[in-house]
Amino acid sequence: MNWSGCPVTQACISAHDCFAERQPPAASSTFYLDYKIAMSKNNQPEKSEFPDNLPPEILSDGSAVDEMRALREVMRLLREPGGCPWDRAQTHESLRPYLLEEAYEALEAVDQGDLDGLREELGDILLQIVFHSRIAEEENRWELADVIRGIREKMIRRHPHVFGDMALETPDEVRDEWEKIKLRDKGNGGEQKKTLGGVPKTLPALTRAFRVQEKMAGVGFDWPDASGALDKLREEMEETIEAVMSGDKRHAEEEIGDLLFSAVNAARLSGFSAEEALRRSTEKVMGRFEQVEAQAASEGHLLSDLTLEEMDAIWDRVKQAEHEAKAREQKSGAGS
Repeated sequence: MNWSGCPVTQACISAHDCFAERQPPAASSTFYLDYKIAMSKNNQPEKSEFPDNLPPEILSDGSAVDEMRALREVMRLLREPGGCPWDRAQTHESLRPYLLEEAYEALEAVDQGDLDGLREELGDILLQIVFHSRIAEEENRWELADVIRGIREKMIRRHPHVFGDMALETPDEVRDEWEKIKLRDKGNGGEQKKTLGGVPKTLPALTRAFRVQEKMAGVGFDWPDASGALDKLREEMEETIEAVMSGDKRHAEEEIGDLLFSAVNAARLSGFSAEEALRRSTEKVMGRFEQVEAQAASEGHLLSDLTLEEMDAIWDRVKQAEHEAKAREQKSGAGS
């Protein structure tokens, strides 16, 4: 078959024509966004719209194993000479922002309870895995099978209470044993593995603090319960106030950092994630602010036209309405 241009991409993506006689799309984030929009479930062509001459290796019998094989073949053809100019131009580095974007979009689908959206976003993440694996295979480093084998063997090795005869009864015991096995795994090369060596620097700051604390707890360096962390939080709060009032910005920044780290610890030992708590609080503030803006607009005002006192008054009304609605909901729930 003559694979001039990109018949696979052309069949799947109506937004772009990658045939050789047309101007190829630039390898840019704008094209990637259009690529994603065209691939969304509302834009996917029906089966009857696919060309009759698609190569058999990119078709599937519908099973998970064969779908994975077919997806791998799709990526191979997109990356080969005569494939898609955009896909061929990508590297591990250029794909980096898209991997992060897809992960965040999957999280948003989880937060919204959108299971259909989650299925689609997980597919986008899987595409990134296949994409990176194909690039590595072309460089003779490793391939998709190595990725899958690695995680399969890791899951067996790190669950000795399921696939061995170790007795672990609680989630905390499982987590602590996981961290111990991880240290042994990483140290198999003969070099002593550092407890905190596997925490990525690119994690969001609150999540990174959480993971650092988890790993420290995994070797026994932890408060026995939340009370110790709360005492530390109070101590850091006093030191922060003192530093801010002193006017020493560098010292204040350091103390606020310590305060945030202690807050993450207190949240962790209380059974929840500070990252998630802050996300929810931010959503709550955004919702209230939008209501303040809407109420001001209903009275013929822009927020920029109002004084701080006037905005505070609207904010208090919105907040009171929220509390009353929550009280009614709780009362209704108790009576049902």
